[in-house]
Amino acid sequence: MGTLIMVGQLLLGLSIIVGLHELGHLITAKIFKMRVEKYSIGFPPKIFGFNWGETEYSLGAIPLGGFVKISGMIDESFDTKHLQEAPKDYEFRSKPAWQRLIVMMGGILVNIVTGIIMFIALIYIYGESYLPASEAQKYGIVAYDLAEDIGLKTGDKIIKINGRPFERFNDVISPTTLLESNSSYTVLRDNQEILIQLPNDLVERLSGKRNDFFAARIPFKIGEVIPGSPAAKAGLQKEDQIIEINGKKIEFFHELIEFREANKGKSSVLTVKRGAKTLNLKITPNEDGTFGFYHKSLLREEIIQYGLIASIGKGTNEAFGSVVNNIKGFGKIFRGEVSLKSVSGPIGIVQAFSPSWDWYRFWFIIAVLSMWLAFLNFLPIPALDGGHVMFLMYEIISGNKPSDKFLQNAQTVGIIILLALMVFVLGNDIVNLVNRIF
Repeated sequence: MGTLIMVGQLLLGLSIIVGLHELGHLITAKIFKMRVEKYSIGFPPKIFGFNWGETEYSLGAIPLGGFVKISGMIDESFDTKHLQEAPKDYEFRSKPAWQRLIVMMGGILVNIVTGIIMFIALIYIYGESYLPASEAQKYGIVAYDLAEDIGLKTGDKIIKINGRPFERFNDVISPTTLLESNSSYTVLRDNQEILIQLPNDLVERLSGKRNDFFAARIPFKIGEVIPGSPAAKAGLQKEDQIIEINGKKIEFFHELIEFREANKGKSSVLTVKRGAKTLNLKITPNEDGTFGFYHKSLLREEIIQYGLIASIGKGTNEAFGSVVNNIKGFGKIFRGEVSLKSVSGPIGIVQAFSPSWDWYRFWFIIAVLSMWLAFLNFLPIPALDGGHVMFLMYEIISGNKPSDKFLQNAQTVGIIILLALMVFVLGNDIVNLVNRIF
């Protein structure tokens, strides 16, 4: 069920940002009196559609993109019948180059504006929550396999990043830290400071596995208990504190998870502290090992609320920062510090969503994807908006329009490049998925 929710979020998110992208082309085309024949969210076969004025609006069965067909434009449809006739005044090719440039930039600009607005709204509505480094340093980290591979151990207290103290625990796995070359952690272990050098290919090794790196060790209490769950049947209540399972001391939430994974389906006795009382409760977990309650961290989180003006500044900065971080990631690939295996496609993106519906996480990921779609479309690759922009800029500067034959050939080359990239990223996704399973 969780996987279906994640896939559903991706498809809904793509429909939103692609629909808005194509809407940017449609609106600017209509402003300049160009005829828009089709506007589609998703690719054929068509599920349904309707005509409004001169344009057919439709929903395609393949929800991984969309398109706008503008009369007189050489695009990915390879429809060249119009080239046999004289240009008509409502066709794309008959309009001044500057108007055609605005139409091609329309989708990119809408995605940028959409991404910025989403970031601003998230900051304004939710504020900014974080775990202070001082709180995480009380109990240190729980180190999983990847963390142990680079020399970290459970109980280590990360006190510096690249030799500098830091305020927020999230900074230790922020893109700024992971994408820098030769980054390091300074950890306190048995009252001694130890330098842990981060490998330059850590981003690649973390691809899709960030939750398997490390986390703060969290002392906890019972939060909400799900009605009808094993926890509810056993008599667990909100604010209870589990101190032992089958006589084994439990202090941190990861210890409960480890016990649960090792004893799936087995009944256990929980020793629970409830106020001044100590109770023993028998519990039989679900088939997947879960007990049916949400935990409440005893570490203190900070929440910063921002006014509208401050949200605009911070949201805009985060929007463009998300693009900069992705560019830094590609920089690592070009420098040979990270292999192309770290590039993810749809399957990799799906895993970024929450298996239960989380509106904040959903809109945050969509905001990042909207900014990233704008950047990718601006790349000067034929068949992308950036390819059209490149040829239009040449026409505006030189005064010479590339021939229709040249544009057709460029479009063909661009489609081949894009198809090759799609096959490559999907192949990466499948290999990474298989590696995670086995």
